[in-house]
Amino acid sequence: PQPARREPVAEVLVAVPDAADAAALAEVTRARAAAGAVRAARDWVNTAPNDKRPPAFAETVATAAREAGLDVEVLDEAALAEGGYGGILAVGQGSEAPPRLVRISYTPADGGNGTRVALVGKGITFDTGGVSIKPAQGMWEMKSDMGGAAAVGATMLAVAALKPAVAVTAYLPIAENMPSGSAYRPGDVVTMFNGKKVEVLNTDAEGRMILADAMARACADGCDYLFETSTLTGGQVIALGKRISGVMGTAELCERVRLAGDAVGEPAWPMPLPDEVRKGMDSDVADISQVNAGMDRAGHMLQGGVFLREFVTDEVPWAHIDIAGPSFHTGEPTGYLTKGGTGVPVRTLLHLIDDVAANG
Repeated sequence: PQPARREPVAEVLVAVPDAADAAALAEVTRARAAAGAVRAARDWVNTAPNDKRPPAFAETVATAAREAGLDVEVLDEAALAEGGYGGILAVGQGSEAPPRLVRISYTPADGGNGTRVALVGKGITFDTGGVSIKPAQGMWEMKSDMGGAAAVGATMLAVAALKPAVAVTAYLPIAENMPSGSAYRPGDVVTMFNGKKVEVLNTDAEGRMILADAMARACADGCDYLFETSTLTGGQVIALGKRISGVMGTAELCERVRLAGDAVGEPAWPMPLPDEVRKGMDSDVADISQVNAGMDRAGHMLQGGVFLREFVTDEVPWAHIDIAGPSFHTGEPTGYLTKGGTGVPVRTLLHLIDDVAANG
């Protein structure tokens, strides 16, 4: 028999010693905003892939952001082509549902402290692997491959409610990775937003292609910190399991991500970006190969981080948070993390925004 359907929680009461205590009220307000954002991210991840193809998912997030009072820009396929977003277009060209780039901005009413934070989240609404197709077993889980975009978009809803003293801009590159006669191929050379040329060796390494364009756009717009999150590699799950995210990038910022994750119950662990991994991604026909030129999966998580580093300007501190395991649970709930979409790393991103607002 089917388990009894549980009714949703209708109300949560929070008891504090003094209802007029401003600090207590502020904490309740923050908790409510964070919980609402986590719920939104979970709902978007759990949505069936036929109901969140790129134009539909982009419109869902854009509508929620506009209703929250945020500034929203949605780039369709024509605008992406005009802007030179080669990575996003390459990944999306195999699908009849065209790609999008959603840009969501929050600016403090009083200007804040002048610090600018960029958030970038991977939005592959379904990942077949493309021409380098995945095995059928377990492919259904790839409806969750937009977990990074869901987390970043949902974080912006909380930002709109909490109004931190820093400007925050989110970039959500959204595409569907499908095999077809028009799909991108191994051997293709793609010119990215920042002008670098990438040799495609595996069409299933599509996430880094769309993220690279979005990260380069964030740097072109100007930012003081860049946090990117994505369900990027199976290597993250092999190395760290399904509960601990991998974080790569600027050493000091990676440590801040680790501390933030520990504080909110979303653990993350810093990983290196070795020079030998970058050397293995040299290409004879482009500036860099999308994966190791020998198709060697050793250090696969690190390859993703090394690739993304190519699209961040030297002066911008950045962190890449690989949430391939923690973003979506197929087993039983653990702690406050549910089965299905978990909302990781919404709480971490909100904590980091607070940290930057307080400490720069």
